[in-house]
Amino acid sequence: MQRVVHSYLKALESGDAERAAALFITDGWVESPFLGRLPVRQYVKKVAEASKETRLTVHDVLVSAEGHLRAVAYYLYDWRLKDGTRVAFDCADVFNFDPATGHIQSIVLVYDTQPVRTVVENKYP
Repeated sequence: MQRVVHSYLKALESGDAERAAALFITDGWVESPFLGRLPVRQYVKKVAEASKETRLTVHDVLVSAEGHLRAVAYYLYDWRLKDGTRVAFDCADVFNFDPATGHIQSIVLVYDTQPVRTVVENKYP
């Protein structure tokens, strides 16, 4: 699971929607505080279209100690938007995995939107 999480974060950082989607089940999705629930390709494309540069610094990837096929990626999201605005914030993304394939089923993004709301709000194409 940790390898898959790192692979997804690299795909997100580079804006590669196809590489990200290859890690998911066919109908996999990402739920974002700003964008809601979207299919993974659509989510990564929207983020990439709004971005000038993205740097993700992974602090840790934690695997469920309760026996669930779940991992949490804790990382710093350092983001420069198309208009040059920069915002950095900590995230704890919850990855749920499909037991049959080992692929990602879904990711729920968890972060405090208050510090980034005025910078990010309404800047997605």
